[in-house]
Amino acid sequence: MEELMEILEEVCPDVDFENETSLVDGKVLSSFDILSIIGEISETFDIRVTPAEIIPDNFNSAEALWKMICRLKGE
Repeated sequence: MEELMEILEEVCPDVDFENETSLVDGKVLSSFDILSIIGEISETFDIRVTPAEIIPDNFNSAEALWKMICRLKGE
């Protein structure tokens, strides 16, 4: 989770990822931010984020992102 937080803070340093739970629904992240995050987590965690995974539920919080990463690593 620490690596994920570093990635998120690098992409969007002004966002409180520890407490924010509506990153997509609240329009905190732009589509460019999401694409940047996907690129970074794909490379860092050696996973493939398919278009089916790119839904608000997976990107609304750092916790949701971490759950998706763990699930994709297990598949």
